[in-house]
Amino acid sequence: MQIATQIPESLSLPWRITQYIFPCPSLLSSDQWQPGMLPLFSSRVGSAPSSDIKKDNSGVVEGDPKPCCNCLGRDTIANAAARVGPAVVNLSVPQGFYGITNGKSIGSGTIIDQDGTILTCAHVVVDFQGMRGSVKGKVDVTLQDGRTFEGTVVNADLHSDIAIVKIHSKTPLPTATLGSSSKLRPGDWVVAMGCPLSLQNTITAGIVSCVDRKSSDLGLGGIRREYLQTDCAINAGNSGGPLVNVDGEIIGVNIMKVLAADGLSFAVPVDSVSKIIQHFKKSGRVVRPWLGLKMVDLNEMIIAQLKERDNTFPNVNKGVLVPMVTPGSPADRAGFRPGDVVIEFDGKPVESIKEIIEIMGDRVGVPMKVAVKRAKDNLVTLTVIPEESKSDM
Repeated sequence: MQIATQIPESLSLPWRITQYIFPCPSLLSSDQWQPGMLPLFSSRVGSAPSSDIKKDNSGVVEGDPKPCCNCLGRDTIANAAARVGPAVVNLSVPQGFYGITNGKSIGSGTIIDQDGTILTCAHVVVDFQGMRGSVKGKVDVTLQDGRTFEGTVVNADLHSDIAIVKIHSKTPLPTATLGSSSKLRPGDWVVAMGCPLSLQNTITAGIVSCVDRKSSDLGLGGIRREYLQTDCAINAGNSGGPLVNVDGEIIGVNIMKVLAADGLSFAVPVDSVSKIIQHFKKSGRVVRPWLGLKMVDLNEMIIAQLKERDNTFPNVNKGVLVPMVTPGSPADRAGFRPGDVVIEFDGKPVESIKEIIEIMGDRVGVPMKVAVKRAKDNLVTLTVIPEESKSDM
């Protein structure tokens, strides 16, 4: 399966802003656009909560009326941003044609290791859809303390839109901590950080709107992906910046927004990012097994509806429905049929596509036993050998 080469017009995937040598709108006036060059701003952020905030031994801020566990306090968002802020960087990639540089593409990133590892979006630092290219994989990196470095693009995966840039520093670098996105719930507070329009150290806050927004919901084809949806304000240049929880941990990487609406922004969950980083360390790329199946998670309501339509539908209370099999694919050769319900994969009970993906991991060329139920409760065991997903990206 290949990712769609056309991005829906309603989605803005490349949240980068290009600075050309001709004048562009200035941000100096809020009520009227003025001609002028868009400058690169740099400012500092404290690495710890303000020292003038007094706390007792229990950590309670003096003067707070009724402190309680897990409450959103006066300084909750500010403290979370202060923990991550120093590690958020501005990324600038020269672009042009035939060796002639005519501007720069701007994005964001986060230092996640003392060795200079920077987490960002692939479309910020790598040629996307053949429209531009960086100069020998080099990226200009600016920290919030004013230091500048030349970074190198080490790894990039355009399916997930995740990339790793590396810088080398003789002095210590600020870092941010990767958290977990598995326990996020709709309504949880989050903070988006980055350098929109090159305005370094920009922070916006909002909530998690959805924890598992599917790529198909957004009209994106190809390999199945899930995103965190938030209502944080995101603009051009935020690409690659961190989405942070109230504990000051990275729980996502900002990636895209809906152009025709406000408050519809999306991030790659950090749990997915962590797996991608593991792939990078292990093989230098992301290895994705391919079966050639279109799959749908089943629940009680969907099963009841399918049984109403067809009384021969298998008697199951969970599983994964196969509505389509790609001709000539590993699944086709294994004997899968449209209408099959996968109940076991490699000897383990499954009830979601995510579980099947996790079981496969990066195992390519390894035979796996799959138990499926067919019409009239016919139980069949198939052997499928996943192939590595091939694509132009």
